Amino acid sequence: MFEESIKQLEEIVAKLEKGDATLEESLDMFEKGIKLSKKCNEMLDKAEKRVSVLINGEKQDFVTNEE
Repeated sequence: MFEESIKQLEEIVAKLEKGDATLEESLDMFEKGIKLSKKCNEMLDKAEKRVSVLINGEKQDFVTNEE
């Protein structure tokens, strides 16, 4: 899902950089790009939280095992 969203975002950026879209098409693509960007950021935040939980969980286990 993340990879698909990034790919779509890259395609939108490429189309916008070409500069041959109408103003309305550009605005629509820009809006979609912003939504995809927010979606990707949310997925990254969730992944970061999972990693943090895993790391903190391992530290807690490690501290418990040392005692």
